[in-house]
Amino acid sequence: MSEEPVVVYERRGPVALVTMNRPRYRNAQNSAMTYALDDAYTRAVDDGDVAVVVLAGSGDHFSAGHDIGSPGRDADTSFTRRAAMWWDHTDKAGADRRYAREVEVYLGMCRRWREMPKPSVAMVQGACVAGGLMLAWSCDLIVAADDAFFADPVVRMGIPGVEYFAHPWMLGPRFAKEVLFTGDRFDARRAYEVGMVNRVVPRDELETTTFGLAERIAKMPPFGLALAKRAVNQCEDLMGMRSGMDSVFGLHHVAHAHNAEVSGNPLAGMDARAMRDRA
Repeated sequence: MSEEPVVVYERRGPVALVTMNRPRYRNAQNSAMTYALDDAYTRAVDDGDVAVVVLAGSGDHFSAGHDIGSPGRDADTSFTRRAAMWWDHTDKAGADRRYAREVEVYLGMCRRWREMPKPSVAMVQGACVAGGLMLAWSCDLIVAADDAFFADPVVRMGIPGVEYFAHPWMLGPRFAKEVLFTGDRFDARRAYEVGMVNRVVPRDELETTTFGLAERIAKMPPFGLALAKRAVNQCEDLMGMRSGMDSVFGLHHVAHAHNAEVSGNPLAGMDARAMRDRA
């Protein structure tokens, strides 16, 4: 296993660059990465000289989603919980085990990051799939390279979308259904057309454009930015986003339990390769 950090933190003037650093596995999200991301975001929030956070992925891809098969998969490892007041999952069984982990590592963490008081910008290239969508969607803005593509194919497992179920708010109800029903990829231009992405730029202009936007935002009053962010988030929640996620999180775990009961595997025996090959 590599000794390199799974997340790299860098200050560039008023902008904190947080980079997922598992390029060999297309920045698949394991728990170690989740907590390293949380450490980096906390560091940025606590630094009075940081005004904006940029989230990036090293290598050719932003993130291929949850880690469901790399050598660094750590679903059975205990971490100190931060996002949800729930018990440790590692000494539990069945639905209790899965629910305890995912309410913390996936749903809880993404909500925690969405609510940090400093604006965040996702800088997306290549794959942004399933759990990768959650990482991008928890940011306030998304700048995408023209080679970026997006998908949530987990209905192929019999599961109604990823844990941070923001689809109707990020994509609109009809396109959300198409994305889920087909499992198909959609490109950056389509993401821009439905309002999920703020800007689409050539791959070689992605970093310059993202940092130009972040630096422009950084000139605004910090407290004003924090209040504006909170205002929009509160309106999304009044439109049902938070309660909708809670209800769909229950459906997500009904699907896991059903899979475990009928196939003996909560993912219906699927891994990343099988998901890709079923497309």
